[in-house]
Amino acid sequence: MNNKDINLVVGAGFSGAVIANLIATKLNEKVLVIDKKNHIAGNCYDYRDENGIMIHKYGSHIFHTNSEKVWQYLKQFTDFNTYMHKVVGYLDGIETHIPFNFNTLYDVFPKTLAERLEEKLLKNFKINTKVPILEFQKQDDEDLKFLANYVYEKIFLHYTTKQWGVKPEEVDGAVTARVPVYLSKDNRYFQDKYQGIPRNGYTEVVKKILDHKNIKIMLNTDYKKLKGKEYKRIFYTGPIDEFYDYKFGQLPYRSVNFKFETYDKEFYQSNACINYPCNYDFTRIHEYKYYLDDKSDKTVIAKEYSEFFELGKNERYYPIPKEENTELYNKYLEEAKKDKNVYFFGRLGDYKYYNMDLAIERALNLFEEIK
Repeated sequence: MNNKDINLVVGAGFSGAVIANLIATKLNEKVLVIDKKNHIAGNCYDYRDENGIMIHKYGSHIFHTNSEKVWQYLKQFTDFNTYMHKVVGYLDGIETHIPFNFNTLYDVFPKTLAERLEEKLLKNFKINTKVPILEFQKQDDEDLKFLANYVYEKIFLHYTTKQWGVKPEEVDGAVTARVPVYLSKDNRYFQDKYQGIPRNGYTEVVKKILDHKNIKIMLNTDYKKLKGKEYKRIFYTGPIDEFYDYKFGQLPYRSVNFKFETYDKEFYQSNACINYPCNYDFTRIHEYKYYLDDKSDKTVIAKEYSEFFELGKNERYYPIPKEENTELYNKYLEEAKKDKNVYFFGRLGDYKYYNMDLAIERALNLFEEIK
């Protein structure tokens, strides 16, 4: 078959897998999916270890969405459990809920102070709303200022510095909005209608999405090996700057390093994810057994350390949201407009932080555009 009849998809994560599946099934066209890694599923890759525990190799992935379209699409390939993610943090040696909510308020402060703060919060803000920490710091009330400074110091300041490697004031507002005070007693980290973990893991979902006679998969394959060949269309979920050989410079990313440890006990900690905003060099500890309720005498944890991305040394995780980075990305976007049959998408192609559901939705919408 001539390459000109084949669609090339670069990247076998959710973004690439979904577009490949739709082209193969809806358009009945041939698709070649390649990936640099030695496995499918990208950073969502998981596997069962020798203890029977489902390990998320690249950090905890919790699926959540309000999109009926995305949920129904995924339900073709998997069932989900009813796991709803909660995050616990150590504040002043107390294990309590993050984001900071009314339950946190009563955990960390004396009852009389907590009651006074709760009353003022309800007077100034609506119940069940999330107020970004920087909004709180604009309040005139001394008690609310005290609360804002407490949350800023204990949850936001040190955690943000560890995670992004810069002072909080250098971080984009989109990041600060992710650290709100939640005027609620809802301890869940996400409030989306649909939440859960695929019963057989994410790798199995992606495997099913890619399981079609029109789809061929090549792992350990760099796009550079195929560059110059003509394809019907190219769907590129890799880094847009790499595609253009970094002609305008490299787009900055934060990376993450996970240190895995196995323990001879049923559980290591009280929750799947515990944050350490003010202590240690790592940002949080993941304990994987909680996600699918795996039974084992042992447990596996991962300590998460943030670091800058360096080419050839580690993985790209989070695009760094700063004005100059957006300007650099826009230069690549202008360049991309010249390539009529090349489509950039996904976290690296769009230089945008996507949760899994948004990555899938982006692929579904892109297919609608091209079909």
